[in-house]
Amino acid sequence: MHPTRRDTIRAGLLGGATVLLPAAVHAAPAPAFAPAPIRWIDGAAPAMHAGQTFGVAWPRGVVKRGTRLAVQTAAGEGVPAQSWTTATWPDGSLKWTAHAIPADVAPAGLIVTRGRETAPRQPVRVTESADAVTIRSGELSWVIARSGDALVRSASYGGRPVLGPVTLIGAVRSDPLHGEPTPFAGTIERVTVEQRGPVRAVVKIEGRHVAGDRRWMPFTARLYAYAGSAALRIVHSVVVDGDPAKDFLSALGLRAAVPMTGALHDRHLRIATDGQTFAEGVRPLTGLRRDPGKPFREAQIAGQATPPLAQMAPAVRDVLERIPAWGDVRLEQPNANGFTIQKRTGPGHGWIDSAEGHRAPGLAYVGGPTGGVALAQRYFWQRHPTALHIDGAAGDTAQLTAWLWSPEAPAMDLRPYHGVMGMEGYDAQNQGLSVTYEDYEPGWDDAGGIARTSELMLWALPATPPTETLAAMARMQAQPPQLMAAPAHLHAAQVFGDWNLPDRSTPNRTAIENQLTDLVDFYAGEVDRRSWYGFWNHGDVMHSYDADRHQWRYDIGGFAWANSELSPDLWLWTQALRTGDAQTFRLAEAMTRHTGEVDVYHTGRFRGLGTRHGVQHWSDSSKQPRVSNANYRRIFYYLTADERVGDLLRDLVTSDQALTRVEIGRKVPGAKRPVLPAGTIEMTFGTTWCPLAAAWLTEWERTGDTRWRDRIVAGLDGIGRLPHGWMTGSAPFDMASGRFIDQNRKIGLSHLNAVFGAVEISAELIRLLDVPRYRAAWLEYCRWYNAPQADYLAKFGAPFGPRNLREGHSRLTAYAAFQEKDATLAARAAEEFLSGDAGLGTWPADPRHVVGSVLEWPGVSTNAASQWGLAAIQTLALVPEALDRVAIVAPDAPGRKRAKDNGRD
Repeated sequence: MHPTRRDTIRAGLLGGATVLLPAAVHAAPAPAFAPAPIRWIDGAAPAMHAGQTFGVAWPRGVVKRGTRLAVQTAAGEGVPAQSWTTATWPDGSLKWTAHAIPADVAPAGLIVTRGRETAPRQPVRVTESADAVTIRSGELSWVIARSGDALVRSASYGGRPVLGPVTLIGAVRSDPLHGEPTPFAGTIERVTVEQRGPVRAVVKIEGRHVAGDRRWMPFTARLYAYAGSAALRIVHSVVVDGDPAKDFLSALGLRAAVPMTGALHDRHLRIATDGQTFAEGVRPLTGLRRDPGKPFREAQIAGQATPPLAQMAPAVRDVLERIPAWGDVRLEQPNANGFTIQKRTGPGHGWIDSAEGHRAPGLAYVGGPTGGVALAQRYFWQRHPTALHIDGAAGDTAQLTAWLWSPEAPAMDLRPYHGVMGMEGYDAQNQGLSVTYEDYEPGWDDAGGIARTSELMLWALPATPPTETLAAMARMQAQPPQLMAAPAHLHAAQVFGDWNLPDRSTPNRTAIENQLTDLVDFYAGEVDRRSWYGFWNHGDVMHSYDADRHQWRYDIGGFAWANSELSPDLWLWTQALRTGDAQTFRLAEAMTRHTGEVDVYHTGRFRGLGTRHGVQHWSDSSKQPRVSNANYRRIFYYLTADERVGDLLRDLVTSDQALTRVEIGRKVPGAKRPVLPAGTIEMTFGTTWCPLAAAWLTEWERTGDTRWRDRIVAGLDGIGRLPHGWMTGSAPFDMASGRFIDQNRKIGLSHLNAVFGAVEISAELIRLLDVPRYRAAWLEYCRWYNAPQADYLAKFGAPFGPRNLREGHSRLTAYAAFQEKDATLAARAAEEFLSGDAGLGTWPADPRHVVGSVLEWPGVSTNAASQWGLAAIQTLALVPEALDRVAIVAPDAPGRKRAKDNGRD
């Protein structure tokens, strides 16, 4: 019988006669194989989905390399699937696998177990030629160009063309308000087939946009084809690398050409709305003064071919040409709270108001009884200003366009929001930081190099679908169904540090679990209440609240957009891991899509670094790995096998090179510049090295390339060899060897060093790699950061120095207590967490805190919320019994200290 984690905690806290010592990391026997239960995050199986990909974690040593894995229903019936490995353990066994199933295969629950995969009835097949890649699934065939300006050259159904070229288009102006826009189009530079079926095919297209002689704005477009689906999923990423003072994007979109055949009254226009679907014929047969006949009216509304003209009432048939044909229609969503639909008969004629509503789901269709095309955009109203345009439906070819930035909206303006204001030098810039909390520096508030990823769906259809089907397609794309491995299975695999499954077995645990749920509800609600939407803003949250104005501090420097400050991404993903909750998953997903793209530079001098929190996502001059942090992307990548996030993680592997160009601590007042040996840079352990180590770990796990393991081990051992270990805070880092250089420095504690994923990645690395010096150095830091002043001074002497985020750092104390089986330390960790000192505080279990407005969370900030959330999860996992023994005091009790935003972070 092997001791469980709960046994270990109990033995340490209750002082049992037998002390349970941690086993050597490589000696623990592997547990028995257990199939992985897979569930829909929304609970019930969806009515429709376009194909699924999900990840499964396996305990170390359980699934050997080369093991075949199959997907089955809960009853043991085979489900068509395609499987591959996304990460391995150091012993070569499988750590993470990914699995894809066909469209509309939707049992209530699935399992992944050992066995041979079931083949799909109509597999996806990929063939390649010199100039194209062809994907076939059943009667549907997609031809993907290898060069030129068409991502998809054509699509046919049963040999009948239903789709023409699909292109990336846009326009740019040299002035935000005036001047003619210069059009541009995407041009292919490289095409890579990443998967070939039988369930899923993936083609990656890379290129740049071209306007005249100018080649700029790199893009990546991945095309996903699933067995059983008539759609291509398109994940489109673009890097905006122009000059914000001269390049004002006035349009950005994806356009599909649709061959139009048949009579105008047999051509159909469809746009999904949040009410009745806009469903009309190009030449309407309903509402006329003369009735063509019920079969004609019903067929047009249903999207079917009308009966032969000979059967139409002569009063209409003989004058069809007198009925206007409406060839153009457009839906504009200029903001998150209203859209309009207009149509016209053609260029040169007036637009007629057709409909309006609140939030369009983002799908349009054009075609006829013999084929058509639907195009949908995820986050349609959330990423405004967006639009859907259908042009030329009365001609031979219609143009169906999904605008990521509508040409009808004002041009995109990425210029800095203020001037120099006398802050040419560091002294003045530090004065600005002291009053607005934003670290300004001329020229460093540059948006050039940020990116955005969008998700679209393109259907090539053999006929006009029923309106109800199109509405279901729109709902599916607006909120895609998602499969996820059961939290209990993920927890048993021991991935991503220390976390527990929800536990409401005692009043204190209930109070903490309730508040974890309430905080997610609160932030999800604030996103909508405060309209944290827009092309660049969607996915982020604000940093701090202004109780005087009853407004988040959107215009006050570093208190505005959070930009991952103190790890809200990590808190949300860890909560999603343990609960499988749909709202938490999607809030974290949107944040990952934002923070990994918009808050990070993908080209230029800051490539690989992220930007500290500010009024604009790029406005602060502090560019750091703590924001481009791989810790914030890894969970989403492994849960979904998302290739775009995989690209972002791979880009971070060499992001330490950016620190040879950017000195993070260049402005710290009064700081003595250390003399660094040649080939070294100054590197903090928690805000710099740990995010880099997470990227190296991910690359090692994904590829098996031991260079990255060795680089991690060099850093771990280097920190452990310093006289004060982790408590040194930072040291010179040798770029070639990956080692830290000992300069016999004094202790240098920072309240920020452990709160950007250092706790989580350190726990993970200590489990993976046997580096005793690092383990000892990390445990020392965990024990002493929050230590009482008298104890600290007795151990280390003066100075004691400032402390902040005591509540959040309770999880360090809890980690040391768990590892060292120290009941006294466990009690201290519980007291630190439930004290609420320098944190959010925990509300008593009865009455349960009710979430409504920000005023119910006094002193709320992203800092406090995310650190409270991570500390709650980890103290629950490590010292639950100790938490039960401490009384919870309301966080607004007199004398309780609040979180501070002090010092340079």
